[in-house]
Amino acid sequence: MVLKKKKREIQVDAFFLDQQQLEKLQRFSKAEEQNLASLLLQCAQLNNGIQQIQCIKKIMPLVEKMGQNSACDPMVKACLDILGETYFSLGAKNPLKKVLASSLNGLPERFMMLAVQSFVCCLREELKTTDVYLYRKVLENLASCMEDFSLGRASVKNLFEEVLQFLQKSFLDIQEENRQNHGNHVVQTQLMHDLLIAIKVSMMLVQKLQENIQGSLWKHHESFVWQSMCSLLKSSTNFLMDAALLQTVQTTSGLAVILFTKTMYEPAEELPSLVSDLLLGSIKHTDVPEWFLSNCGTLCTEECPDSVLLFLCHGALAMLEWKNGSMGENGEKLLLDIASVLLSLSSELKESSMAMSLSRILAIWTNSAQAAIVSGSPNLKIKLNGNSDIIGKLLEYIYTHWEHPLDAVRHQTKLIFKNLLQIHRTTITGSNEKSDPFFARLIKHLLSLEWHVKGKYASLGCLVECVGTENILQLDRTIPVQILDVMNDQSLAPYASDLLETMFTNHKAHFTLSFQESTWIDQWHDIWVSPLLVILCEGNHDQTTYIIDYYLPKLLKCSPDSLSYMIRILQASADANLGSRGTRGALGALMACLRTARAHGHLELSTMMSNGLVSTECIKQGLVHQHNQVCIDALGLLCETHRSTEIVSKEEMQLIQFFMMYNLNSQSPSVRQQIGSLLRKLFCRIQESSQVLYKLEQNKTKQELLENSTKRHPLGILQQYKDFMSSVCDRLFEVLFPGSSHPTRFSALTILGSIAEMFSVPKGQAQVFQLDQEIDSTRVRTLIQCFASTFEEVKVLAFGLLMKLRDVAFNLQDSENVDLLFQAAMDLSTSTKPYDCVTASYLLNFLVHHKGLQHICLGKWLEHNSQVDENTSVSTVEKNTLAVIKLLLVNVEEEIFQAKKSLLQAAASFPMYGRVHCITGALQQLPFNTLTLVAEWKEMVARLILMSYKLSAVVSPVVQSSSPEGLIPMDSDSESAGRLQMILHEIQPQDTNDYFIQAKILKEHCKVESEKLADHRPMDNICTEMRGKERQTCDVTAQMVLVCCWRSMKEVSLLLGTLCKLLPSHATSEPSDGLITVEQVKNIGDYFKHHLLQSRHRGAFELAYAGFVQLTEMLSRCNSESLRKMPAQWLSGVLEEIKSCDPSSTLCATRRSAGIPFYIQALLASEPKKSKTDLLKMTMKELISLAAPLNESPSVIPKVHALNILRALFRDTRLGENIMPYVADGIQVAILGFTSPVWAVRNSSTLLFSALITRIFGVKRGKDENSKKNRMTGREFFSRFPSLYPFLLKQLEVVTNTLNSEAEELKIHPSLFLLLLILGRLYPSPMDGTYSALSMAPFVPFIIRCGHSPVYRSREMSGRALVPFVMVNEVPHTVLSLLEGLPDSTSPCIRQNNIHGTLLQVFHLLQLYLESKQLFSLGFQQGLGDIIACVGTKLWLAKRPNPCLVTRAAYLDVLVMLSTHLGKFQKPDYERPFNFM
Repeated sequence: MVLKKKKREIQVDAFFLDQQQLEKLQRFSKAEEQNLASLLLQCAQLNNGIQQIQCIKKIMPLVEKMGQNSACDPMVKACLDILGETYFSLGAKNPLKKVLASSLNGLPERFMMLAVQSFVCCLREELKTTDVYLYRKVLENLASCMEDFSLGRASVKNLFEEVLQFLQKSFLDIQEENRQNHGNHVVQTQLMHDLLIAIKVSMMLVQKLQENIQGSLWKHHESFVWQSMCSLLKSSTNFLMDAALLQTVQTTSGLAVILFTKTMYEPAEELPSLVSDLLLGSIKHTDVPEWFLSNCGTLCTEECPDSVLLFLCHGALAMLEWKNGSMGENGEKLLLDIASVLLSLSSELKESSMAMSLSRILAIWTNSAQAAIVSGSPNLKIKLNGNSDIIGKLLEYIYTHWEHPLDAVRHQTKLIFKNLLQIHRTTITGSNEKSDPFFARLIKHLLSLEWHVKGKYASLGCLVECVGTENILQLDRTIPVQILDVMNDQSLAPYASDLLETMFTNHKAHFTLSFQESTWIDQWHDIWVSPLLVILCEGNHDQTTYIIDYYLPKLLKCSPDSLSYMIRILQASADANLGSRGTRGALGALMACLRTARAHGHLELSTMMSNGLVSTECIKQGLVHQHNQVCIDALGLLCETHRSTEIVSKEEMQLIQFFMMYNLNSQSPSVRQQIGSLLRKLFCRIQESSQVLYKLEQNKTKQELLENSTKRHPLGILQQYKDFMSSVCDRLFEVLFPGSSHPTRFSALTILGSIAEMFSVPKGQAQVFQLDQEIDSTRVRTLIQCFASTFEEVKVLAFGLLMKLRDVAFNLQDSENVDLLFQAAMDLSTSTKPYDCVTASYLLNFLVHHKGLQHICLGKWLEHNSQVDENTSVSTVEKNTLAVIKLLLVNVEEEIFQAKKSLLQAAASFPMYGRVHCITGALQQLPFNTLTLVAEWKEMVARLILMSYKLSAVVSPVVQSSSPEGLIPMDSDSESAGRLQMILHEIQPQDTNDYFIQAKILKEHCKVESEKLADHRPMDNICTEMRGKERQTCDVTAQMVLVCCWRSMKEVSLLLGTLCKLLPSHATSEPSDGLITVEQVKNIGDYFKHHLLQSRHRGAFELAYAGFVQLTEMLSRCNSESLRKMPAQWLSGVLEEIKSCDPSSTLCATRRSAGIPFYIQALLASEPKKSKTDLLKMTMKELISLAAPLNESPSVIPKVHALNILRALFRDTRLGENIMPYVADGIQVAILGFTSPVWAVRNSSTLLFSALITRIFGVKRGKDENSKKNRMTGREFFSRFPSLYPFLLKQLEVVTNTLNSEAEELKIHPSLFLLLLILGRLYPSPMDGTYSALSMAPFVPFIIRCGHSPVYRSREMSGRALVPFVMVNEVPHTVLSLLEGLPDSTSPCIRQNNIHGTLLQVFHLLQLYLESKQLFSLGFQQGLGDIIACVGTKLWLAKRPNPCLVTRAAYLDVLVMLSTHLGKFQKPDYERPFNFM
């Protein structure tokens, strides 16, 4: 079903004229007839921008009617002046501006001179602007003038020199202002965008008004225009070289440098050579003009940074003319030089933003190459042929980056590949593309890749467009089935469906052209439809779901006629194959096909049922099918339609009611969500079709047409709708009885929420159904009872529904009920059960909307504030929320006071976290931007902050203890207390509360304490749990105390975080203006810092982190410089403390550094996403130097902290690709950390290594350790992390040297396992070419020697790790050398570990070789024959003379694999050497 989006109303800001302009128009306007002045006056008096647009469109027709002499009329001059002033006053994005420009483009020639004078006058005033922060408006006006606006362009042309002067000034002023605001990210970002617009406008000026620069420009180097151009060139060069600027500014500066140089340079034929020399760094000063050296000297004299070279390449590709061979041989050389520079940069630029830019610029290069090669020389065609070096290296880049983590890089890689194919097609024009060896080789290589490689799909799709589907299917007819088999993985399903769509669409087009009649359709069905039907009937759940979602709609769109074929096949077996819990069967497949067909408009349900395609009984079977997805598809068939106004039939309503009888209690969350979504679409249909029916009822002629077409009266249908919705609501409320299951409640509340939202009553619109008419007091009580659910999602849904129905809900509740609810909420807020306080919060948030809450309830608890009560401008919610928070605050302050005396009693009787949770909940739903009682709220915020600190002081000793989990004795007898006394003294927590000094037993004396508390009226209910029968003992366990303390810390953190998050604008104002002062924000920051760095309990510091993140995000956005600099200061402070190794430091060195990593994560994640991430760079540099084993620190604690923090940062998804440049250093630190003699360092290194493996290879989705999903090719790995190549090689050498000892003692290097773990995650690729400098060969001898390890697991891993480092054509030679290294039975020294490791390596290499799809090549047969002969010579290893059963089994594995593979190919060449078996 296509849900139509409501058209968004276009908001157009109206323009207004000042008094002087209005008076001028009034002077010229005529009452008796409309002239230009009266029309403008009428337009100016309108307040609606849309109406002003209509008015402006009338100007030109009026002007065209004016006579020839009208140009001399002062009225025309005055009107044009006002139009000019209006044009320049309008914002760039205001549609009025474009409409006005469009109208003025039609100005008659006789008025043009007058209009230009008016616009020139206005523009001259604009150019006099001196405020840097108003430059943006002037620049946008200049850009608007030059964009399809002849009058504006003429004005700029007249003021060309003034505009140039303004642009020079704006460059310098913005740069200076940026320097003065260093550190203020908000202002700097604004200035960067201003500068970006200034550069773009300067380029536009040069491009669009180039004729102004002729003559004086290069003939007179002293002229003003020349000097201005030099100044612009120099500034652009400076921007290009300034790494502190935004990357977009640098990129645009690269374009500007090339454009300005192109405009100024003579002779133009030598420009490509100049750019080539710049890029290659081979520029000779004698060959370059003086003006170029003086303005672009930094590009000529210094070694350009890689990023600058990249941006210059972009500039050359975008600004030079590549078509028609206009630049000759020099241009062709430049094109090839740019390619070589870009390819060399690809191995250097690893930062995510640079990697994206590089891929985009390479795609631009391929476009330029396509344009150049059409009219290029034969030499260029040879150098850009598919077999050339440059294309080979570009293919290498594609294979390395087609699975890059960044979507943008993957997308550009696909474009590059597609363009390369087009380039090659251009070079072989005239020859047969389908038999071209380059295409044939590419197809062969791509098909030999595993299907889990995502890049394979897009690349094959591009090749299909070149050579056709039929040619690819001739190589392997099972490709469609193979691709469908891949679609059980959601990450691959979209790629697979896109490839299938490309293939079957191309195949259909091929058949249509090749065959005149439609005889080909059966063949097409056999290839593309039949495999689909088999999988739909028998495939697993995931596979069928993804095929239906991704593949089936595309197939039906390509061939709608195939639907009848599919239905015919499925109907034939639907009765016999009903499916099961695990498979859909033919019935499920039929439901899926019909649902998809109806949703995409290929069939209507009435047609299906009348034609016998599906019966009501069949749909009913589907609606109660034991396979969940069949039920959903059957429901989807009823709910989803192509048109959202299609009338819902009576049969559909009955089937929906039937469905709801059996499916509301589904245990699967995904099924419940789908039911809610589909029924929402149904309600949308009812609502929208009812509006159509109402309109038809009002229009009698249309009504007759409807009666003829539907045979039903509109009012009858509307009544059916109302009855149906009423019965649905009855059923939903019926299942919400107390004690109903969570799935049932969730489903019912979700559907009721959709009904309430869908059938809300807009003003002046008739509504077929209103939920509030179905509500009575019993149903309101039912919804309120849902708050008691232990599942918060049920509370959320019930609360949302009650909020939509709150008016009717409150009308149905009498004062006594409201009072009881409020009393219940207050009781629950101090319950010892954590979920009770959540219930209390939702209850209070609901009750604060009641207008009489203060009168009914709060008057008993708090004194009335007559000023607040009398203030009618204050909203009910604000008044009630303030009173409720005040009441909760009074309660919690009293409880904190009592908790200071006995935290044990507080934990058992009145845990304080519930009150704080309710306060936070009340604050979160309050609209702080529209508060009236500012003074009261300011006082309240101050009290809340003070209360938070007091509560934290009471509970923090427990969560900051070195052993928070067991501080209090678990038993209540004196003997147990005595035994635990010694333990308590050993723990030595940092606290002062007396309950740590002696173990406490709470007995009946608790009653006395509780009675004292009862004197305080609001506290009547505090200690009810503690009162009991005579001699009742109330035990307090360690768990109770800990839960009370860490939850209190959690709620305090969230409350403080909420206060900061809700008030960012206030926190940036003067202290007197806002609800929270700068000083309070600083204190909150210090509080979070203290507790994150001190807390030991994970629950406490994790939730303190949640509050701290809210604070840091606010700090990064605020205008107050002192607040904005705080994150950097805190970060520097904690890094210094970590480095200092101070014995008095309270930082926790155990528990994975406790809250320290969280603290640093929060500070780094708050950095603006588009900034240069200076804090991250500084932090990573410090941490990696601390964690490195070369660090000569006297203590290992800083190293442990550094490793733990690095682990947390590498796991943090918010840092995204910004963390990737440090992965290689992290791997080195982790591997070297394993060699440390200190266990703590080795342990932290293990955790860091695990995080890095996940970050590099992705999250492991399956249980298969050897799955290729979480792996990458060796070339790709070392291309992304080139520094790991020499490091891993060196480490392997060190490791293997420890294995070469002649003695048999056990020598295991600690890094061996890690190295093999990384190398084992790599896999070989047929695409690996010869263009990479990182050869895999040096690793081979070291990995082979790792197979001699005395550890079984290491030998096994070395066998797998060897595979990616040996090319397929090298396998026979490597296997032979391994086999020859095996000892004979007569050898004096036989080491079984060595034999076993060698056999495992042979096994895995042969597995690769036999699966390489080269079974019929001559070299393959020869190599395999030699291997079999050599295997025969070592046969003793499988017999009794070999006493080791492990090596016997390994040898037999090799023999079994050889015989299994060779059994498939009965060839004499294979059988002869295998006779020994």
